[in-house]
Amino acid sequence: MTATLTTPTPGRTGGRKRRTKVHHKGAIFAFVVPFGVLFAAFYLVPIGYAIVQSTLVVERDGTFGKATEVFGGLQQYALVFQNAPFWRSVGRVLLFGVVQVPVMLGLALLFALLLDSPLVKGKKFFRLAFFVPYAVPGVIAAIMWGFLFSPDLSPFTALTQNVHFLSADLVLWSIANVVTWVFVGYNMLIIYSSLLAIPTEVYEAARLDGASQARIAWSIKIPMVRPAIVLTAIFSIIGTLQLLAEPQVFRSFSSAVTSTFTPNMTVYATSSIPNFNLAAAFSVVLALATFVLSFTFLKFTQRKDAS
Repeated sequence: MTATLTTPTPGRTGGRKRRTKVHHKGAIFAFVVPFGVLFAAFYLVPIGYAIVQSTLVVERDGTFGKATEVFGGLQQYALVFQNAPFWRSVGRVLLFGVVQVPVMLGLALLFALLLDSPLVKGKKFFRLAFFVPYAVPGVIAAIMWGFLFSPDLSPFTALTQNVHFLSADLVLWSIANVVTWVFVGYNMLIIYSSLLAIPTEVYEAARLDGASQARIAWSIKIPMVRPAIVLTAIFSIIGTLQLLAEPQVFRSFSSAVTSTFTPNMTVYATSSIPNFNLAAAFSVVLALATFVLSFTFLKFTQRKDAS
């Protein structure tokens, strides 16, 4: 099977077009359709279902009457914007992201530059060592670090009995430590892969001009891997607003972590009542906030690159 594409051909008139044939049109559908079906089934349909659920309210015929769901418009969203614990949790994870994301991506960039440096030996070992924490499931990592931070269970009692890592003042940053430990290696590999794509001729020209390794890293490597850094930053913003596993595990170690500590924990606690309609409204608002923050950050970086 073939398909015909029309592409403009540069010329004096600028309007002349050339037709090219695309062969194996069936193969294109064979690759695209499975993705489209899975994307619709596991992404679009759940989003649509959540939006529908968020517009419903539960009504009862009398005190003990049968509960029925009826259309309630924006009533659930009004409750969301009146829910102070939810917005405190949003502010908490935003503070978390402002501090944790730059630290994590800074370490990932540093490790990627070290792995790409010709001065470092044993690159295979260090690449594996940096990536190994990402292979540990987040729940297991949180349990492990929870024991290390616990004053009574940690093998480092001389430290944990004097520095209360699980107190209300420090527990957020203890969780940040776990997230950083797990995801530095993942982000490092993305940046390192981008470094490997830089042509070696660029480095050779810089060395001929007398540039040191530090100068090459600052003036060539970092600017050329900027798209990879932006990509990891967007992933990190999304992950920050979806924070759930680590604080949920830390509830077993610290009373400072409540059921509304993060937005996703608020959604989970609300659905456990159960109040699925309000939980769906929380989810929709959180998804929109994630989209707005990610899109704003992307547009800001693109505008900065253009200038």
